[in-house]
Amino acid sequence: MEPASEDAPTADRTTRPGPQSHSWSPRPVATATAAAGAVVAVLLVLIADPAGRLLAAVAAVGLAALTGADLLLRPRLSAGPAGVRIRTLAVRRRLPWSALERVDADERIRYGLTARTLELEAGGTLVVLGRRSLGQDPREVADALARIRYTSPAPD
Repeated sequence: MEPASEDAPTADRTTRPGPQSHSWSPRPVATATAAAGAVVAVLLVLIADPAGRLLAAVAAVGLAALTGADLLLRPRLSAGPAGVRIRTLAVRRRLPWSALERVDADERIRYGLTARTLELEAGGTLVVLGRRSLGQDPREVADALARIRYTSPAPD
Protein backbone atom coordinates (compact mmCIF):
# COMPACT_ATOMS: atom_id res chain seq x y z
CA MET A 1 0.00 0.00 0.00
CA GLU A 2 1.28 3.43 -0.93
CA PRO A 3 1.58 6.16 1.76
CA ALA A 4 -0.71 9.16 1.40
CA SER A 5 0.81 12.21 -0.19
CA GLU A 6 1.32 15.41 1.80
CA ASP A 7 -1.35 17.21 -0.21
CA ALA A 8 -4.05 14.60 0.27
CA PRO A 9 -6.58 15.43 3.00
CA THR A 10 -6.63 13.07 5.94
CA ALA A 11 -9.30 12.46 8.55
CA ASP A 12 -7.15 13.60 11.47
CA ARG A 13 -6.26 17.03 10.08
CA THR A 14 -8.14 19.90 11.67
CA THR A 15 -9.88 22.42 9.52
CA ARG A 16 -8.83 25.99 10.01
CA PRO A 17 -11.10 28.99 9.62
CA GLY A 18 -10.91 30.66 6.24
CA PRO A 19 -9.26 34.00 5.59
CA GLN A 20 -12.61 35.69 6.27
CA SER A 21 -12.70 34.53 9.91
CA HIS A 22 -10.81 36.07 12.79
CA SER A 23 -10.91 36.17 16.57
CA TRP A 24 -9.53 38.46 19.26
CA SER A 25 -8.57 37.59 22.85
CA PRO A 26 -6.39 39.02 25.60
CA ARG A 27 -2.73 38.46 24.89
CA PRO A 28 -1.26 35.43 26.70
CA VAL A 29 1.51 37.63 28.14
CA ALA A 30 -1.07 39.88 29.80
CA THR A 31 -2.87 36.87 31.28
CA ALA A 32 0.39 35.36 32.54
CA THR A 33 1.39 38.69 34.08
CA ALA A 34 -1.92 38.91 35.95
CA ALA A 35 -1.49 35.34 37.19
CA ALA A 36 2.05 36.06 38.39
CA GLY A 37 0.81 39.19 40.14
CA ALA A 38 -1.84 37.12 41.93
CA VAL A 39 0.82 34.68 43.14
CA VAL A 40 3.02 37.52 44.40
CA ALA A 41 0.05 39.09 46.18
CA VAL A 42 -0.72 35.77 47.90
CA LEU A 43 2.89 35.58 49.07
CA LEU A 44 2.61 39.13 50.42
CA VAL A 45 -0.47 38.11 52.40
CA LEU A 46 1.72 35.60 54.23
CA ILE A 47 4.48 38.04 55.22
CA ALA A 48 2.89 41.49 55.44
CA ASP A 49 1.58 43.36 58.47
CA PRO A 50 -2.23 43.26 59.08
CA ALA A 51 -3.02 46.34 56.93
CA GLY A 52 -0.73 45.08 54.18
CA ARG A 53 -2.39 41.66 54.33
CA LEU A 54 -5.77 43.20 53.61
CA LEU A 55 -4.45 45.17 50.62
CA ALA A 56 -2.52 42.18 49.27
CA ALA A 57 -5.57 39.93 49.67
CA VAL A 58 -7.75 42.36 47.71
CA ALA A 59 -5.08 42.55 44.99
CA ALA A 60 -4.76 38.74 44.89
CA VAL A 61 -8.52 38.27 44.49
CA GLY A 62 -8.74 40.94 41.78
CA LEU A 63 -5.82 39.58 39.78
CA ALA A 64 -7.06 35.99 40.14
CA ALA A 65 -10.50 37.06 38.89
CA LEU A 66 -8.90 38.86 35.92
CA THR A 67 -6.84 35.77 35.08
CA GLY A 68 -9.90 33.53 35.33
CA ALA A 69 -11.94 35.80 33.06
CA ASP A 70 -9.09 35.88 30.53
CA LEU A 71 -8.96 32.09 30.45
CA LEU A 72 -12.70 31.41 30.43
CA LEU A 73 -13.84 34.08 28.00
CA ARG A 74 -11.68 33.21 25.02
CA PRO A 75 -12.07 34.51 22.39
CA ARG A 76 -13.70 37.77 23.43
CA LEU A 77 -14.71 38.59 19.88
CA SER A 78 -14.77 36.47 16.76
CA ALA A 79 -16.08 37.33 13.32
CA GLY A 80 -16.83 35.39 10.18
CA PRO A 81 -19.02 35.59 7.10
CA ALA A 82 -22.17 34.86 9.13
CA GLY A 83 -21.60 37.52 11.80
CA VAL A 84 -19.88 38.06 15.13
CA ARG A 85 -19.67 36.22 18.43
CA ILE A 86 -19.16 38.28 21.59
CA ARG A 87 -18.11 36.87 24.97
CA THR A 88 -17.91 39.06 28.06
CA LEU A 89 -19.00 38.56 31.65
CA ALA A 90 -22.34 40.23 30.90
CA VAL A 91 -22.92 39.27 27.24
CA ARG A 92 -22.56 36.05 25.27
CA ARG A 93 -24.14 36.40 21.88
CA ARG A 94 -23.91 35.36 18.28
CA LEU A 95 -25.10 38.17 16.05
CA PRO A 96 -25.59 38.17 12.30
CA TRP A 97 -24.14 41.18 10.52
CA SER A 98 -27.66 42.49 9.89
CA ALA A 99 -28.28 42.75 13.67
CA LEU A 100 -25.29 45.02 14.26
CA GLU A 101 -26.44 48.62 14.20
CA ARG A 102 -23.03 50.18 14.85
CA VAL A 103 -19.39 49.11 14.97
CA ASP A 104 -17.08 51.95 15.92
CA ALA A 105 -13.63 52.56 17.36
CA ASP A 106 -13.96 55.36 19.91
CA GLU A 107 -11.01 57.47 21.03
CA ARG A 108 -11.02 59.77 24.05
CA ILE A 109 -8.25 61.84 25.57
CA ARG A 110 -8.38 62.53 29.28
CA TYR A 111 -5.59 63.85 31.47
CA GLY A 112 -3.17 63.47 28.57
CA LEU A 113 -3.89 59.76 28.10
CA THR A 114 -5.59 58.34 25.01
CA ALA A 115 -8.13 55.57 25.56
CA ARG A 116 -9.45 53.62 22.57
CA THR A 117 -12.37 51.22 22.69
CA LEU A 118 -14.34 49.15 20.23
CA GLU A 119 -18.07 49.71 20.51
CA LEU A 120 -20.57 47.20 19.13
CA GLU A 121 -24.25 48.13 19.31
CA ALA A 122 -27.06 45.69 18.57
CA GLY A 123 -30.67 45.77 19.64
CA GLY A 124 -30.23 48.26 22.45
CA THR A 125 -27.15 46.49 23.83
CA LEU A 126 -23.82 48.29 23.76
CA VAL A 127 -20.69 46.17 24.17
CA VAL A 128 -17.45 48.05 24.79
CA LEU A 129 -14.13 46.20 24.45
CA GLY A 130 -10.74 47.75 25.15
CA ARG A 131 -7.26 47.03 23.91
CA ARG A 132 -6.52 44.56 26.70
CA SER A 133 -9.67 42.53 26.02
CA LEU A 134 -8.97 42.38 22.30
CA GLY A 135 -5.21 41.97 22.45
CA GLN A 136 -4.93 44.50 19.62
CA ASP A 137 -5.65 48.17 18.89
CA PRO A 138 -9.45 48.64 18.65
CA ARG A 139 -9.03 50.70 15.45
CA GLU A 140 -7.37 47.73 13.74
CA VAL A 141 -10.12 45.41 14.98
CA ALA A 142 -12.81 47.78 13.65
CA ASP A 143 -11.05 47.84 10.26
CA ALA A 144 -10.81 44.03 10.22
CA LEU A 145 -14.50 43.72 11.12
CA ALA A 146 -15.42 46.05 8.26
CA ARG A 147 -13.31 44.00 5.83
CA ILE A 148 -14.90 40.75 6.96
CA ARG A 149 -18.41 42.20 6.95
CA TYR A 150 -18.26 43.77 3.51
CA THR A 151 -16.11 41.24 1.64
CA SER A 152 -17.68 38.01 2.89
CA PRO A 153 -20.15 36.24 0.68
CA ALA A 154 -23.71 36.33 2.03
CA PRO A 155 -24.54 33.23 4.10
CA ASP A 156 -26.93 30.73 2.55
